[in-house]
Amino acid sequence: MLSVVKVGGGVAREAGDDALERLCRTIGEAGERHPLLVIPGGGAFADAVREHDARLALHAETSHRMAILAMDQFGWLLSDLIPGGVPCVDITAARAAGARGRTPILLPAALLAADPLPASWEVTSDSIAAWVAGAAGAGRVVLVKPVAGLFRDWPPHGEPIARLSVDELAELRSEGVDRYLPEALRAAGVEAWLVDGREPARLLTLLEQGSTDGTLVTAAASP
Repeated sequence: MLSVVKVGGGVAREAGDDALERLCRTIGEAGERHPLLVIPGGGAFADAVREHDARLALHAETSHRMAILAMDQFGWLLSDLIPGGVPCVDITAARAAGARGRTPILLPAALLAADPLPASWEVTSDSIAAWVAGAAGAGRVVLVKPVAGLFRDWPPHGEPIARLSVDELAELRSEGVDRYLPEALRAAGVEAWLVDGREPARLLTLLEQGSTDGTLVTAAASP
């Protein structure tokens, strides 16, 4: 089963470069045994876009396109850090890289030139990863972030929510993921996991056993 793995730029920002490098090594090892498609977050590159938007009140389409280009930049960085990582500009190239035993890293700007998603800061790499998962026919999307899962309160404390539906996610309106994600997951029809990137073994456990510590968002809506 193909897994789309979004590597959040916050892993380096919150946990440090060493944490990001450990995560990338784990993804490279996992890519040798499991079909993966890596989606980059925006990281510090997207933070720079947010800063300019706040200062200059950019048009929504302008900041949206700049943020997607920031994902491309972080993707190039990940291609250096993930052993066997190959930057790809479309899903066909990504599948070809995976068939050669490499780990494809999708640079989304070209693929999203005719962007089906709203131009808004409510749409980030979380929703883009879900959209890509649907387009690629993936079985799951994994959002790797510097947090143990989704929580009912933010900032997080206590134990994360183990499981919830897309409808429950929409009601929760968690600060841990972007606001558009429930809609993107409904459209893609895939389950989502939020996994702690500071503990790379949790991602491996998910890929090998189908479950792990973190939060599962089921594809089915609440009855």
